[in-house]
Amino acid sequence: MVHWLTRCGAAAGAGALLAASVAHADWPTFRGADRTAVSQEKGLLQEWPAAGPPLAWKAVGAGRGYSSLAIADGKVYTLGDGLSTAPDKDEYLQCYNADDGKLIWKTKTGPAWNEGKESWQSSRSTPTVDGDRVYVLSPAGTLVCCDAATGAEQWRQDLKAEFGGKKADNWGYSESVLIDGDKLICTPGGEQTTLAALNKLTGEPIWKTVNPGDRGAGHASVVISEVGGEKVYVQSTGSGPLGVRASDGKLLWQYPVDRTTAIIPTPIVRGDLVFFVAGYKRGGALLQQVPGADGAVEIKEIYPLQTRLANKHGGVVLFGDYLYGDSDDAGIPYCADLKTGEVKWQKRGSGKGSASVAAADGRLYVRYSDGVVALAKVGPEGYDETGSFKTPGSGDRPSWAHPVIDGGRLYLREGDDILCYDIRQK
Repeated sequence: MVHWLTRCGAAAGAGALLAASVAHADWPTFRGADRTAVSQEKGLLQEWPAAGPPLAWKAVGAGRGYSSLAIADGKVYTLGDGLSTAPDKDEYLQCYNADDGKLIWKTKTGPAWNEGKESWQSSRSTPTVDGDRVYVLSPAGTLVCCDAATGAEQWRQDLKAEFGGKKADNWGYSESVLIDGDKLICTPGGEQTTLAALNKLTGEPIWKTVNPGDRGAGHASVVISEVGGEKVYVQSTGSGPLGVRASDGKLLWQYPVDRTTAIIPTPIVRGDLVFFVAGYKRGGALLQQVPGADGAVEIKEIYPLQTRLANKHGGVVLFGDYLYGDSDDAGIPYCADLKTGEVKWQKRGSGKGSASVAAADGRLYVRYSDGVVALAKVGPEGYDETGSFKTPGSGDRPSWAHPVIDGGRLYLREGDDILCYDIRQK
């Protein structure tokens, strides 16, 4: 059942250090509009001063959380609990002005996620913005749709109660939902509803994917591929990667993997190729989607799981013909050839702990869990840093929120703070 609400989030102010109007290319969901974590922006700094790039503004009140940031139409969205600006410890979807960091609104989504170790707790789904609506998924599996301008709640769905959804691990839902035309695609997980398409305006179900034996949702987000003229949604669950026909949710293919602690990274799609990767020493595999008769799609294994390509939760980016990511969660970035899986280099950088990555303008942005952010040259020749700095306020909890590059700025979520750095060449 869909619950219709019109509760509006309260607006409050946040101090801005610097206000400057910039052109925003938009990064409206996890890993950007195309979910590659690669920005097409040019004219960015190729090296940083010793103290790092200049800070444009700092916003407070983001709360606890590993949610990254979604940026659209001059606004920044994130999810967190225990906000310093809230009267309680509950979870809130928040909206800030991208030019100066001032809080525009915040809307309560539900109670905080307090399961497991403290460092595992709190929000982790990055919002998805689509026109005048913003969508977010709580760790408990509550999908909430709000008005992007005001925060007024439009509808909500419980992925567990309504679809029999389940996680393959105990760490709560992390997915950023996909909006494709009039459909919202999400991953309740498990045998009853592995994937689901909902009407994005009402939350009503359109189709369900049933995959017998599916262990439950992982932490990845759905990406789109085209195979033989057929649109295919590619996702990784706790059972491994799979492909689903976009028109009706039919399961087209799957690539089963042995049970592991968690499957977290979002798969990479290039043409008919799918790079699947998981941590905990599982590794990465390259698959090719091959069209068959009557809309069928088969999987051809280009190379099987290679443990040297394992990545736990920092994600992998494909820049040119090479993959870049952390070695599991060791804080040792690697570069590998997509087509062969051959590792070109593997080197420890200036930070420690697991590293999340993004790329833009010939540079790799590496954010280590100890709060160090490094800028490095992109290429198979070697890992060559051209600057690094440590984000203020880091150290209390891991710096796991993925970096965002938009409008000549680098956005970082650090606990209760959002930090916006000017990375444009002057």
